Amino acid sequence: MRSPLLFILVLSLLAGCKKNTPDPSPVPPLVAEETKLDVMYFNDPSTNMNIYLPANRSSSTTKVIILIHGGGWTSGDKTDYNSFVDTLKKRLPGYAIFNINYRLAAGSNNQFPTQENDVKLAIEYIYYHRDEFKISTTWVLLGASAGGHLAMLQAYKNVLPIQVKAVVDFFGPADLVDMYNNPASIFAPPSLLSSIIGATPSTNLSLYTQSSPITFVSATSPPTIILQGGVDPLVSPNQSIALKNKLQTAGVINQYVFYPTESHGWTGANMVDSFDKITAFLTANVH
Repeated sequence: MRSPLLFILVLSLLAGCKKNTPDPSPVPPLVAEETKLDVMYFNDPSTNMNIYLPANRSSSTTKVIILIHGGGWTSGDKTDYNSFVDTLKKRLPGYAIFNINYRLAAGSNNQFPTQENDVKLAIEYIYYHRDEFKISTTWVLLGASAGGHLAMLQAYKNVLPIQVKAVVDFFGPADLVDMYNNPASIFAPPSLLSSIIGATPSTNLSLYTQSSPITFVSATSPPTIILQGGVDPLVSPNQSIALKNKLQTAGVINQYVFYPTESHGWTGANMVDSFDKITAFLTANVH
């Protein structure tokens, strides 16, 4: 019969020979998804944004998409894009989404370049709070109609404090001089544009050209996808074609998506197709 003492000694020796395995590194806490509504970025009640931050975001990897609503610079609201927000969350789940409002032109109040300046202020606010939001500096701008105009103007003209990586333009006016001189239809009279700008091209050509995205297209402009309806009564397809040609001449990556029978906005199968093409474009060109 073996001695109990000998048995204990053998166990001790075996235990001593066992390698010390370090404890596994603690798993860092997950960063929770977060929504912030009506966040002010300037001292006017209209200058606010809704912010949708994805889970597990980080300052090195989380891309950003900034939405700018339309409405002819005189109407509209960030809530018009609620369906876009839901779609983008599903299609681009790793992106942080910022959906902004800006001051609207009303008579002699808030005429151009108020809207351009507000977009700049919103961009600066997001940029200088990027560490708080845990977002990277890989940004995309998306806008429709007047919002498309403002998205392009920011991307092509105002490259500080950040140069965006891509633009998604739904039928945004690109050349305001041409828009005044060659309106798409009776539903877009030159008088409407001049009331928003506070001048005509003959009285203030500089303001028109400085407010036109096409003026600032260059070889360093970001990749741009343009989506345009063929029977748009407010923004002529010629605006988008001129922009496409200017981008092409400058050597800028671009895609022109034309829906011959669509008007100033669309739904259904063509909208699904639009987001299919947007998702593919951003996947290919935003890194």
